[in-house]
Amino acid sequence: MQDKFKILVAYDGSDCAKAALDDMRYAGLPDDAQIQVVGVLESWLPPPSSWELAEGAIQASREMDVLSLAQEAAVSLRSTFPGWDIEVQEEMGSPASVILKIADSWKPALIVIGSHGRSAVGRFFLGSVSQKLVHEAHCSVRVARGRAQEPDTPLRLLVGVDGSAGSEAAVDVVARRQWPANTEVALVNATWSSPHLYSETANNALSAWLAAEHERIEMVLKQAQEKLAAKGLQVSLVVKQEDPKKLLCEEAAHWGADCIFVGAKGIGKLERLLIGSVSSAVAARANCSVEVVRP
Repeated sequence: MQDKFKILVAYDGSDCAKAALDDMRYAGLPDDAQIQVVGVLESWLPPPSSWELAEGAIQASREMDVLSLAQEAAVSLRSTFPGWDIEVQEEMGSPASVILKIADSWKPALIVIGSHGRSAVGRFFLGSVSQKLVHEAHCSVRVARGRAQEPDTPLRLLVGVDGSAGSEAAVDVVARRQWPANTEVALVNATWSSPHLYSETANNALSAWLAAEHERIEMVLKQAQEKLAAKGLQVSLVVKQEDPKKLLCEEAAHWGADCIFVGAKGIGKLERLLIGSVSSAVAARANCSVEVVRP
């Protein structure tokens, strides 16, 4: 018997967290899944001794609030996905660390989180929780921002394709999901031109390598297009000479994409050396949801 698809949902009651719940309707998720909704009571420094009694009463109230919010999220998800097996969990600590610990133990296929939480204190100490999960989680992470398009417009997905194992995993995830009719997919590749080198030998070698790499990417794009088209998706290609971080975000905004799928590593060794991590940058900058895929 195949295990159910596991999804860990981080929820804090913020507008972004509510948008993340709504965004799950447009993620192509299976009808039969196992969900863990986690509410985290942020805990940073111990209170001074003179405040301990008052702090205890305040903390009990906050714990009830966190649990109530998580239960609220579970009710919302059950109304949208009646076939899902949903449980609620409340924990205490720094949100990102708690979520990572639960994920390492429970081993979900996907973590869903809003792009920003409601606590300014947590962001001040640890930075964006979503960014920490994108960097450190061992599973895929969906940084959800909600759908900005009209209800009757087709779902639009943008997939970064660069020939890496990560981008191949992103294509596979899109191919496995359940999408409504008329869903559109744009496969986006940022090409590279040969930089001028002082050594003619080095310049010729690099140009030859880039030509072979471009030929390989063309084949990867063709195979990805065929795989997604076979699933009934309407697929188009976007190939431009541009920084991939900038290209993915700009194309998503111009096209009105609902979500960008990108590999956790993304791009080859040479490109990573030149431009750094594409996945974390896109997750931080895009104006739509971003799913960072790990195989």
